[in-house]
Amino acid sequence: MKVVRNAEDFAEMQNVSRETILRLVAYEAILRKWNARINLVAKSTIDEIWHRHFADSAQLFGLARQKTGLWADLGSGAGFPGLVLAIMARELAPDLRIALVESDQRKCAFLQTVANEAAPATIIIPQRAELANPLGADLILARALAPLVDLLPLAQRHLAKNGECLFLKGATAESELTAVKQIWDSSVEIIPSLTDQTGVILRIGDIHRA
Repeated sequence: MKVVRNAEDFAEMQNVSRETILRLVAYEAILRKWNARINLVAKSTIDEIWHRHFADSAQLFGLARQKTGLWADLGSGAGFPGLVLAIMARELAPDLRIALVESDQRKCAFLQTVANEAAPATIIIPQRAELANPLGADLILARALAPLVDLLPLAQRHLAKNGECLFLKGATAESELTAVKQIWDSSVEIIPSLTDQTGVILRIGDIHRA
């Protein structure tokens, strides 16, 4: 597993332009400033932002089968993974729209500040995912939001027909999958994370009640 220590490592791993890197550098600067006032990311991870947050999020871009239409990041928090992907999409998929669903108003203000600077087409939805109008998203994203038993009904609510999900999960992924088998049927692909030896990405589609 390659550790992404800085912007240069990220550029090499993702093969993105200098303009995209500068937008991510601006994101980092805003995050460091705001994190001193509100809890956006754990202080223990702030100095590993390029690996723990940016590269972790960015790996989803290459896994997405469809890079048009609408992607939705549920419980976006500090913008991981959705805002990182929106910044990448500005260069790599300019027709793609990305919505960030976040109920915390302070975090929404942060997300809007970064979006204005680095990804102005990003849509910020300041509501809880279970209350927001169904989005009809082609791809649902989530990172550290909720166990699958709570996440799948949210995903089903906001997915377009034939849409799919990419969920960043840790060591509990297998037990979470077991816990939902009696409630939900779906197609599941387990993909090893490129940034976390204990982490996986779950590609989930065809979600319906068992």
